[in-house]
Amino acid sequence: MLERLNQVMERVESRLDQSIDVAELARTAATSEYHLRRMFSALAGMPLSEYIRRRRLTVAGAEVLDGREPLLGIAVRYGYGSGEAFARAFRAVHGVGPGEARRTGAALVSQPRLTFRLTVEGSSSMRYRVMDRPAFTVVGLKARVPLVHSGPNQAIIDLVRGIGPRTLKSLEELSDQEPHGIVAVCDDLDPGRAEGTELDYYHGVITSAAAPEGMTTLDVAAGTWAVFTTSGPVPQAIQELWRDVFTQWFPSNPYRSRPGPEILRTCLSPDGAEADAELWLPVERDQGGGF
Repeated sequence: MLERLNQVMERVESRLDQSIDVAELARTAATSEYHLRRMFSALAGMPLSEYIRRRRLTVAGAEVLDGREPLLGIAVRYGYGSGEAFARAFRAVHGVGPGEARRTGAALVSQPRLTFRLTVEGSSSMRYRVMDRPAFTVVGLKARVPLVHSGPNQAIIDLVRGIGPRTLKSLEELSDQEPHGIVAVCDDLDPGRAEGTELDYYHGVITSAAAPEGMTTLDVAAGTWAVFTTSGPVPQAIQELWRDVFTQWFPSNPYRSRPGPEILRTCLSPDGAEADAELWLPVERDQGGGF
């Protein structure tokens, strides 16, 4: 459960002035590095690397204001190879350089230490199933798009709007495996899930047929998948489902995420305001107990 993630937070805190090996943190959590990054990002709302950077610069900021140690010494202790690199990072977080902050006693930004707790809110049970799938192929149109956590993703909207009805119909006719019909496939996501990082987006189908001219294929290896369903307004219900999977389902079940594409099948209402959705996520048994 979340106790192991809090152990990770304690280990981070004790090593802010040393190198931090994420693989070692994952061993502390008894899970994979990939799943640790994904879990942390979902729970904290920022990548693990960003949290570590902000905590280091918070502690370094207090030492800058204290005034007893040279700025270069503080920079080196917190992992910066030069005063210039430290100054850039310091300014990015605090909005002021370390030298100016020391001279003027400027107000600095503080990243609080994180502690994770599981809150039971009495919401309805999550609907899911877990299944093993042989290898399969995605066929469709592909674009490189930014990750958007909340609200519409304009890059995806533009791609889909550019697909003609005839192309869409011929593509849908190729679908011959679950999930059936047109699907949205996201691959090559940054494990930290930072807003604005890029991913490969496919608007296509799961099929055994060859790709028509002009289409792109994505070969997906055999593995285990967790399938979640929801209904509600678009895109909020789908974005909330993804959030709930990582903040509620994974901490309560003996599975962890594994590298692979995420697949979303949606069936829109006639006015396009609501949808029934099915989210497929690649998972594996968490042998270490993990979360």
